[in-house]
Amino acid sequence: MRLFGLIGYPLAQSFSKKFFSAKFEREGREDCKYELFEIRSIDELSELMRSNPDLEGLNVTIPYKQLVLPFLHSMEGLPVGLAACNCIRIKDGKLSGYNTDVTGFEKSLVPQLKPHHTKALVLGNGGATAAVVYVLDKLGIDHTIVSRRKGIGSTITYDQMTEQVMHEHTLIINTTPVGSFPAVDQCPNIPYQFITSNHYLFDVVYNPDKSLFLQKGEERGASVKNGYEWLVVQAEESWVIWNLVD
Repeated sequence: MRLFGLIGYPLAQSFSKKFFSAKFEREGREDCKYELFEIRSIDELSELMRSNPDLEGLNVTIPYKQLVLPFLHSMEGLPVGLAACNCIRIKDGKLSGYNTDVTGFEKSLVPQLKPHHTKALVLGNGGATAAVVYVLDKLGIDHTIVSRRKGIGSTITYDQMTEQVMHEHTLIINTTPVGSFPAVDQCPNIPYQFITSNHYLFDVVYNPDKSLFLQKGEERGASVKNGYEWLVVQAEESWVIWNLVD
């Protein structure tokens, strides 16, 4: 049995297991199985590997996309300058890291981009943020990271998001889980009153289909998109990587 899975904590809401289980059933892959491995510490990864010798691939989610890097035997699959891994290929006990978030985010974001979307606000500074920033740099979109506290990797805090800042940054990307099920009545604390029809709001949250963050933007005339397509693309990219032939 070919075994694949997802590591993270917590894993109460998992897109990956539902996606791959449905994919394997649809494609008649009875020799493949996808499991959730909820580990409380990245240090549990070594024991996980020993306990599951059939593992051929792992997806990586919050909070381990950066913490997993020291456990990789190869990082050649990671884009240069990107210190985050969300996909691991396992062969002969060796872990090779990749980042399929980059492809997933770019393919999902670009179709609704307009010429005036030249500056972006990136809400959050976790593992998903690294892929977002990498893509924005690639596309030549200037970006400012917004965090609850001023610190490494953040440029401004939420209370510094003035009307002028909102006016200049017409692309707003939420990389945090705020607003995801079951806390659907929550949203990032930004001044929504300054959003206009020139804005494009992208949310990594996919459940619910339209988070409160996106609802508030749409009410002001902004273009909106959730993270579902991103997840589908990155998952399919992971499958390609796990089936690479040396």
